[in-house]
Amino acid sequence: MADDGLDPRRWAALALLCAANFMVILDSQIVLLALPSIERDLGFSGGGAQWVLSAYLLGFGGLMLLGGRTADLVGRRRTFLAGTTLFLVSSLLCGFAWTGGVLVGARVAQGISAALMAPSALSVVTAMFAEGTERNKALAIWSSVGGFGATAALLVGGTLTDALGWPWVFFLNVPVAMVLLALGPVLLSESRGRARAYDPVGALTVTLAVSAAVYGVVRAPETGWTSASTLGALGVAVVAGAVFVRVETRSAAPLVPLQIFRSRRLTGGNLVMLLTAVGAFGTSLAVSQYAQGVLGYSPLEFGLATAVLPVMAVVGSYAAQAMIGRVDVRPVAMTGMAFMAAGCLALGQVSENSGYVTGLLPGLFLFGLGLGSSAVAAAVAALSGATERDSGLASGLNTAAFQLGGALGVAVASTVAVSRAGAVPGFRAAFDTSAGIALAGVAIAGLLLARPRRRRVPEPVGVTMSKEESTCGT
Repeated sequence: MADDGLDPRRWAALALLCAANFMVILDSQIVLLALPSIERDLGFSGGGAQWVLSAYLLGFGGLMLLGGRTADLVGRRRTFLAGTTLFLVSSLLCGFAWTGGVLVGARVAQGISAALMAPSALSVVTAMFAEGTERNKALAIWSSVGGFGATAALLVGGTLTDALGWPWVFFLNVPVAMVLLALGPVLLSESRGRARAYDPVGALTVTLAVSAAVYGVVRAPETGWTSASTLGALGVAVVAGAVFVRVETRSAAPLVPLQIFRSRRLTGGNLVMLLTAVGAFGTSLAVSQYAQGVLGYSPLEFGLATAVLPVMAVVGSYAAQAMIGRVDVRPVAMTGMAFMAAGCLALGQVSENSGYVTGLLPGLFLFGLGLGSSAVAAAVAALSGATERDSGLASGLNTAAFQLGGALGVAVASTVAVSRAGAVPGFRAAFDTSAGIALAGVAIAGLLLARPRRRRVPEPVGVTMSKEESTCGT
């Protein structure tokens, strides 16, 4: 340990964990451009290939909170390495899949592994860096890598599919996972929260609630938002969620201590993160379909044309990190969401004859800048009040918000795009819808991310908030 009490390996460990974050986020969308090839080779029918994308979201989103709490209880490094091992095995199985059913099952396992890796990795970052400027910088790096992974997936997936075939979008994970398993025990220190028993009923009900919600959302574009399957799944999610809340209020060792939501910043940060992901995934999908379906871009041409998006996301994340220390998270989050809205409105002006410079470039530039800024501000707000004991849970909540937002964004964009007569009007409507969602994020950030007032009161025992947030009436 360094003289200041911080682990001297923390920056090298951050680089390793960011590599894991990149791969986990990348795998959420990397198969998008490979789906036609997968459908042809494995004989999917009736749109079944879409489940190659949805199965990952189900496993990831459904077990995210359980993965975060598991990291707190059994050890963050141990959970991360276990998830990485499963990620390696499931990626190999995906690449070698001989039937559609095997691939979908392997993608569920891959999503489960991501649900163990992502929150445990983020909780290690939170534990290794002291709250304040250094942690904000670490979270900016983490968020920029995540934003880059979400937007670079289309470039990487298209390029690999064109050059080597669709199995390589999964084989790409294998060498990265091997490096993570080799260096993880060397660079990562074990940490955990205060030992507590599992809450099996809470784990079951929250997993059922989130999985049913994700299932209903990803099925909605295919079956309709008012179909029996969609409404039934969302109804199960509501009932299971209500049971979960009741169980947690009575449990001596709850999976999610509900008092954690007394922090307006934690709640607001997660809501902003969810809306950021809705915009990121929905806009990426609409841009991809417009550029390839209307403008006739190849997957490689599309990836090169949209490279400005991940680059500006990185720029925005570092700008946000620098500004948070000066003006706090609220104005940074509001500005980031406003830039996202402006980018979507600019993209909403495209036509059948739009060129790259006048059509796509301005919107992608503004959207990427806002995406990076809002993601960093949301992460800092959501994690800044977490104690060491509950950093895994807080990380799980934040990552779950991003993944649920991603699933919702894809579903909403798909639904809106096909609801209008003609491809271009549908894409315009999808971009305008994303703009409205981003503007809602501006309002939420303004209401919930205000700087807490300092009061000289004792810190509540057992509440997972910082002293600044021990009173949450602000």
